[in-house]
Amino acid sequence: MNMPTKTTGSIDNGVNVEALLGAREALTEAPEAAQFRWKASSRWMRGTHTRSACQGFFGLGEAQSHRTEFTFDTDHPEVFASEDKGATPVEMVLVGLAGCLTAGIATVAQNREIQLKSVTAVIEGSMDLAGILGIDGDVRNGFEDVQVTFEVDADATREEIEALVAQSQKRSAVYDIVTNPTNITVQVK
Repeated sequence: MNMPTKTTGSIDNGVNVEALLGAREALTEAPEAAQFRWKASSRWMRGTHTRSACQGFFGLGEAQSHRTEFTFDTDHPEVFASEDKGATPVEMVLVGLAGCLTAGIATVAQNREIQLKSVTAVIEGSMDLAGILGIDGDVRNGFEDVQVTFEVDADATREEIEALVAQSQKRSAVYDIVTNPTNITVQVK
């Protein structure tokens, strides 16, 4: 069986690892600059349809901004007597997890000089609606479990690819958010 090997030429997965390593060094020397505060806003549209946006955030000791405002529509599907004008909020959680883990794979691969050819992920979350609908108070409202399946085509061995995925999981902010308790404060102004 032929095992893939690393390419000896220039590796380009589109990640500027030198800048990331430089940022890590700078933030090690100035830990207060590593304190970020991400922000999203949302506006109810109609029914179960909500439009959310992200643009500004705080980091490196000052207000920052994306180049543009990113908007996301969430809704519930027609089978829930809704208008299906966007992904469900729980699907957006899966999207966030997929994006974070996949970006991590690209970053780790670039740092380890592994050329990626393609990375795809299927992420599924199982949920019993009896909790959300108030049918059974003992049923959790959230996911019962989440499965992440990656297909990675790279100039690397299976073991090297598994190590990429494991390191991405270890460093993923979204993986940490969904697997560990987070203090959340909800208030009305």
